[in-house]
Amino acid sequence: MYNLDKGDIRMCNDVKINIFDSHAHYDDEAFNEDVEGVIKDIKDKGVIGVINCGSSLKACESTLELSKRHEIFYAALGIHPENANEWNEDVYKWIKSNKDNPKLKAIGEIGLDYYWEGNPHKDIQKKVFREQMQLANEMNLPVIIHDRDAHKDTLDIIKEFPEVKGVLHCFSGSVEFARECLKEGYYLGFTGVVTFKNARKVIDVVKDVPLDKMLVETDAPYMAPVPYRGKRNKSDYIEHIIKRISEIKDLSMEEISHITIRNTKALFDIK
Repeated sequence: MYNLDKGDIRMCNDVKINIFDSHAHYDDEAFNEDVEGVIKDIKDKGVIGVINCGSSLKACESTLELSKRHEIFYAALGIHPENANEWNEDVYKWIKSNKDNPKLKAIGEIGLDYYWEGNPHKDIQKKVFREQMQLANEMNLPVIIHDRDAHKDTLDIIKEFPEVKGVLHCFSGSVEFARECLKEGYYLGFTGVVTFKNARKVIDVVKDVPLDKMLVETDAPYMAPVPYRGKRNKSDYIEHIIKRISEIKDLSMEEISHITIRNTKALFDIK
């Protein structure tokens, strides 16, 4: 059905697959002790690309450094809703000053998080989300959206910016919400949650979503799939996500690998 790319492939349960991690945080303190060793390891295991996502100004600076040092790393710059109070005119100008950096591929991780009571007020989160959506529009970049317990407000703001496209990372909504996001031209990102025993809702979404709108991601160091649940996540573990999706979609692992890499490169304009 699909023409599979050759080279940069690894063996997973005797199946050759490529891996492109569409969302990770290798700037996280969980990697402080051994980030270079981990990156060498994932490259040796066939990871051909990583989108590293900023979540704070400090994380954005580290993300740019990672993308400069490592060919397989690409940068997304943005302020996470938990850090919405960091957003100001200087941060806006700093992100925009990187517009000519060829490794900058998205604005993210941005969005809304209503789960934690300690997060900035919803009105602040929405204001910062809108301003970063506008920034993405100005820079002609896709967005990487964090949506936790905020589906309606997230969709409403997405609809305010029809020119902007992107991905709903770590998708957690219903099939109906997924269809609304797809209508707006968005991709859906799937993490290790799809391997969990209680993952019925996300499995239903995977069954329903078109193949050309799926991405796979780790959210490393978080969200490790079974059999590594609860441990530090890293990009080569995506093999387990691909395996589970291949079972749900009744396709080979090679096909899911190829499709998700093609989708990631298309969204983020990676040749």
